[in-house]
Amino acid sequence: MEYGLGEIFELLGALGLFLFGMKVMSDALLLLAGNKMRGILATMTSNRFLGISTGFLITSIIQSSSATTLMVVSFSNASLLTLTEAISVIMGANIGTTITAWLITILGFKVSMSAIALPLVGLGFLFMFSKKENLKNLGSFIIGFAILFIGLQFLKEAMPNINENPGILQFLNRYTDMGYGSILLFLLLGTILTVIIQSSSATMALTLVMTAEGWIPFELAAAMVLGENIGTTITANLAAIVANFQAKRTARAHLIFNWIGVIWMLIFFYPFLSFISWLTEQLGSESPYLSAAAIPVAISLFHTVFNVSNTFLLVWFVGPIAKIVEWAVPEKVAPGREIDEPKYLDKKMLQFPETAIASLVSESKYLFQNAIFEIVTHAFNIHREDLISEAKAKEVVRKSDQDLHTNVRALYLKKVKTIYGSILQFATNAQSNLKLSKAQNNRVMEIKLANRKMVEILRSAREVNRNIRMYTSGNNEYMRKEYDYYRKLMIQVLRGIFLSIPPKNVASYEKKLMTLRFNSLNKLSKHNDKIDKLIRDNRIDTDMASSLVNDYDNLHDLLENIITVSELLYCRSDTLFSSTNQEHIPIEKIEHT
Repeated sequence: MEYGLGEIFELLGALGLFLFGMKVMSDALLLLAGNKMRGILATMTSNRFLGISTGFLITSIIQSSSATTLMVVSFSNASLLTLTEAISVIMGANIGTTITAWLITILGFKVSMSAIALPLVGLGFLFMFSKKENLKNLGSFIIGFAILFIGLQFLKEAMPNINENPGILQFLNRYTDMGYGSILLFLLLGTILTVIIQSSSATMALTLVMTAEGWIPFELAAAMVLGENIGTTITANLAAIVANFQAKRTARAHLIFNWIGVIWMLIFFYPFLSFISWLTEQLGSESPYLSAAAIPVAISLFHTVFNVSNTFLLVWFVGPIAKIVEWAVPEKVAPGREIDEPKYLDKKMLQFPETAIASLVSESKYLFQNAIFEIVTHAFNIHREDLISEAKAKEVVRKSDQDLHTNVRALYLKKVKTIYGSILQFATNAQSNLKLSKAQNNRVMEIKLANRKMVEILRSAREVNRNIRMYTSGNNEYMRKEYDYYRKLMIQVLRGIFLSIPPKNVASYEKKLMTLRFNSLNKLSKHNDKIDKLIRDNRIDTDMASSLVNDYDNLHDLLENIITVSELLYCRSDTLFSSTNQEHIPIEKIEHT
């Protein structure tokens, strides 16, 4: 039988069907369990062994090491995972991907799935009519699972038979008796196939079919598996090309980890294969050196034992691997952006809810700690350097009596407005395009609320700034003292908030903010009595009294809002959601207030 162009296309079609089934199954599993898996990934990596378990669990469930590593790269890009945490998760993913090989070996070679594959497609199709999203995803998973094994059956049938095509064996014999040269050649072949197909599972399926058909012996199939371990790292490295240095480090760590494993395995290659052969026989199968039918089991065993051994050996060297990667990929400061450009919002971060929320939080914190802090400080005629100094509030006020000529509206337009709009747009896109859980959607609402309150803070600061500029340089000493008191109170609150960022202990910081709110608003309330006394004693005229009363309200709102923003951004305070339905008052309306 001649194996021509038509048969080659049949082989490619069978491989394509297998890949399509794998993608449908993996995508469905991601939809079914993706939120939970990413939640686990974000919270269960506190130590390396927990990280390995997390990587194994996620890859075993979603049946795609590439999807797991892409998650890890995205999470690293958003600073949700440290480098050492990311490395440990990748180690676990390498073990988890061996489950796919066993799935193909047991159900594709030991059990005939072709008889029940079409009924499974029919069952999955029925689920697709359900109105429940989870049942639809379950139907997609069942269909993908069935198509995968239909593709595998076609792959076995499309693979040329050695007996009918002896020329293939003669061709391969040229490359199978070169000792270590053959090992390296087939390792390269496994790498290239995985890079081209972009699926180590598909390359593994090809390898298993080739061994079952008697094309290549056990040792060369093992060499191809090693090549697949190198080829699978390319996906993460390609994804990291346009990412930041944290993501690049994670991808390089994956590459280094797999390369080190392949190198030590090549050194102990033949003794290790002898051990796998012995282990295969102990499990009741024949030796893979004597029976081609035993090779798929032996290869799956080799794949598992190698990855478990490699992880066990290198888990103790996560620190050194991280240092090598940090040296190879130095920290790179992001190119300077315009002052009104977002620093952390990136469309790539809209791939997962967790990365989108992390970007929103980072951008909001940056806006709060820089632009809002600067504008409010200057609005009260205070230099930031004096505020963060150890000088007492009274001394800072006395030192900062000169007018800083702060134009709050101009600073808002220059430093806040564009970023504020970008944050709201990014948050809305996340809510519209991503499947957010109730808790995740609440978090996005918190961030949007925090940003609206930042704009309200600037509105209040602008109103107070007008009278600070007028009365601190005026002739009425009573008005000057009153506004100096407002400034001192503001200094105390700003110091209480900003000098503790980032909080070392969230619970302690939240308690501090509660105390700060109570004390500052209580002081302000008590001071209101002094305004009444000044009016009764004719120390101030009606215009001055009106200014003080209005600015009392403005300062009250400003203090309340600035503490609320701190709670929303740094303490995840859910108790403040009663404010979310308040209508937003844009800063453009300040002029008309």
